[in-house]
Amino acid sequence: MCSSLYPVLKPTVRKNEEIIMTAAFSLQRTASVARKEALHILRDPATLFFALFIPILELFMLGYAIDTNVRNVRTVVLDQAQTQESRQLIESFVNTDDFRIVRYVWNDEELEHAIVAGEALVAIKIPENYSRQLEAGQPTQILVMVDGSQSSVAGEAVNVSNAIGLRESLKRVQSNQPLLVDVRPRVLFNPDTRSANFFVPGLMVVMCQMMAVMLTANAIVREKENGTMEQLFMTPVRATELTLGKLVPYLVLTFAEFCGLALLMRVVFQVPIHGHFITLLGLALPFIFTMLGLGLWISTRVSTREAAGQMAMGTMMPSIFLSGYVFPLDSMPRFFYWVAQVFPTTWLIDAARGVILRGAGWNELRTHAIVLWSMAIVVLFFSVVSFRKRLG
Repeated sequence: MCSSLYPVLKPTVRKNEEIIMTAAFSLQRTASVARKEALHILRDPATLFFALFIPILELFMLGYAIDTNVRNVRTVVLDQAQTQESRQLIESFVNTDDFRIVRYVWNDEELEHAIVAGEALVAIKIPENYSRQLEAGQPTQILVMVDGSQSSVAGEAVNVSNAIGLRESLKRVQSNQPLLVDVRPRVLFNPDTRSANFFVPGLMVVMCQMMAVMLTANAIVREKENGTMEQLFMTPVRATELTLGKLVPYLVLTFAEFCGLALLMRVVFQVPIHGHFITLLGLALPFIFTMLGLGLWISTRVSTREAAGQMAMGTMMPSIFLSGYVFPLDSMPRFFYWVAQVFPTTWLIDAARGVILRGAGWNELRTHAIVLWSMAIVVLFFSVVSFRKRLG
């Protein structure tokens, strides 16, 4: 009986041995899988780019470009005294490294226009009788107007201005001239320095950028993944008609989101709108066109929605850190300051704060409109050309 069972048991034992050998850990099999995955990464430039370049970019931006200390704040000066004492006072502001004189104006209208247009964040007005008041032993007042739409800059400018006034007064006391230089800072547009007034207008722009870029890029790539792009080629639809047909719904959707965010900003966060909202919509139009063109260009460079999402998110980081949304541009090194001017987000965030908080109009934001429309035309042109080549 035992001999009759042997032929049955032998294959079973052999099979169990094979299972044990297969279940045992093998470095050779692990190395083969690792080699296959490494080749997959090397053949996928987008994954390799985001794995290596993005952390390096973050390191440089956070370690070098971003400076939380407020320095080199753009300042305009109305020096009505034009005396040696007034020039010494201006030098006291400049020597702190917190203020950078960008322009001298000659009347109150030019001074106010520079602040409303965003050309400067601080305006210093020295009265005509400044030196005469000092010589007569009477207190004299210096008006320092600060743009409150950027809370961190406003707080630093007010503190430093008060310190300069106190220091000038102490100098007079030490020289047996009991005179007081009374520096009176006045915070404009956001006197309470509410953080919501500073962040929410910029957040509207950032969210619209994210939506426009990601939706456009994913829409085109989704057609590729589903294989429906080839079906569109079989129809009489031309490349230009296909491009516009793809972009128009997302243009309307992004505009609707922008208006919805503005409504929430006003109702929920109680951020006042001092300018005409139609002006902001007119400036948002070229910005959205630019972001749609960027999303279209991304769709020509990738084949999957995951890669499209990665590239779209890669455009968000510079827009957040280098656009003035969180950190003031004036404190950045000059190289990164000029790099920031390339991003459309920089221009629309400043325009949004200008319309919403400063009450700026077309006259003050003319430069913003020219720059944004120029960017929209260039980006859309190259994106459409690249997309048509891919279709061809």
